[in-house]
Amino acid sequence: MMNNYDISNSALQSMTGFGKANGQFQDKKISIEVRSLNSKGLDLNLKIPSAYRDMDTEIRRIVSDLLLRGKMDLGIYIESQNQAANNLINTELATQYFEALKALNNTWESQTQDYLSLVLKMPDVLSIQQEALTDAEIEFVLKLVKDAAAQLQLFRKQEGKALAQDLVANIEAIKANLEAIAPFEQERVNQVKERIHKGLASIDEARIDVNRLEQEMIFYVEKLDISEEKQRLLQHLNYFVETMQQEASGKKLGFIAQEMGREINTLGSKCNHAEIQRKVVDMKDHLEKIKEQVLNSL
Repeated sequence: MMNNYDISNSALQSMTGFGKANGQFQDKKISIEVRSLNSKGLDLNLKIPSAYRDMDTEIRRIVSDLLLRGKMDLGIYIESQNQAANNLINTELATQYFEALKALNNTWESQTQDYLSLVLKMPDVLSIQQEALTDAEIEFVLKLVKDAAAQLQLFRKQEGKALAQDLVANIEAIKANLEAIAPFEQERVNQVKERIHKGLASIDEARIDVNRLEQEMIFYVEKLDISEEKQRLLQHLNYFVETMQQEASGKKLGFIAQEMGREINTLGSKCNHAEIQRKVVDMKDHLEKIKEQVLNSL
């Protein structure tokens, strides 16, 4: 009976995930969220306040080092408990707008207007005073970025366990089909022999070149032999599961899956036998599932 593969040491991670970290710095409540989807490389989209723009490069470095690759969205959100105090009115500019609007209104001889509401809507009248970032705040925010990335990494590992189970289930299904081919191989050889004998029976023996016939028979048997393909496919299956124990092995697993596909296709082209062909079709079905799952593997 076929032994199940051991995936207890699997290091596989999913590329999809979510991480969040919150913190309080003085009068600011800071929240960081990061989401990830599968991607061939690192595609990071940052949505951060203008006050933190100078940290862009360092944030990208942290995400790259911890999360490696994926299509990611990282947002930093600030809720200030003293935001009203930072709203300033440009008094000089507001006065200029007021005088101009009042003069225009008098020229038009219109009714008295609510100049204040109009002035406050004019450009640059209201501004937000941004305090200079301190080293302490920068360190605090970057620590939150690391925490959010670590949460996403944990999420990925949890998803990776389920992904590893699904992958191995499909690997074992391919291996089971490969082993199930064996009983039909002798039947297949016998069918080929029978066809050859029937063909020879209809030929005048005097016209047969025995040496040439032997050479052709050897060539034909070698052409139909699938032992090497079976052995290579089994090696690929085992190597696939071994590779799952390596960190960030998703791309490598994809290459191994391609090699598995080549051997399965060769089996299908060589095996002119209905039952073996059914097994090959089932192998291809499970291989397609593996390829889809590998695309989401880090």
